[in-house]
Amino acid sequence: MKTEKSLDTSSAADQLTTFEAARMLGMAVRSVQLMVDRNELQAWKTPGGHRRISRRSVEQWLRSRSGGPVPAADAQFSAAAAHEPFRHTAMPIPELADGRVQAPGDMKVLLIEDSIHFQNLVSLLVEQHFPAWQLHIANDGITGLAMYGQIQPDILIVDILLPGIDGAALITTLRSHPQFARSSLIVVTSLDESQRAPYAFALQGVNLIHKPRLVAELPALLAQSAQVRAAS
Repeated sequence: MKTEKSLDTSSAADQLTTFEAARMLGMAVRSVQLMVDRNELQAWKTPGGHRRISRRSVEQWLRSRSGGPVPAADAQFSAAAAHEPFRHTAMPIPELADGRVQAPGDMKVLLIEDSIHFQNLVSLLVEQHFPAWQLHIANDGITGLAMYGQIQPDILIVDILLPGIDGAALITTLRSHPQFARSSLIVVTSLDESQRAPYAFALQGVNLIHKPRLVAELPALLAQSAQVRAAS
């Protein structure tokens, strides 16, 4: 069966616009379009030429990654992630009296992420736990490459699925430059382990966070990365 059918054969309740699917997934519209192109979501074209995405395929994609019920909204998605246990235990991370994670100050962080939802989420986490840090944001891989050269960040956070150039290709490109060695790398992704297989060549030895666990895991992993950078 082709990913996109020429006619709409589903009920109205099972139809999502690309924007609605992107909101439901917490992704950018371009990322959803790429998922349709990779046959990860079922889609079709209306007689008027508009793309529609199967709500059922979106819900199945979410369930396959969360192992639980489909989140009803971005706020619920973030709240659920906040209660998940922290898995990175390689280094003890002390907390300050106000609950923030203790880490060296004056760090520069570059986030390359096309989802506004996750841009805002990372911004909130950095502001809450590391108020002295500088966070810079790029919306796509090409812009991210240019900003990396300008900023020379201490910590680089990269999504795998990016418009223009995907995160794996971006990481491979950066690794060819000597200045990349000065940055700690964190990869974030909505892909599960099996779906990350095509990107394994770029992810070996890299700190990786599954997006449903971002709130639970990112602050301490940022603190670990900062400690490594400060000690180097």
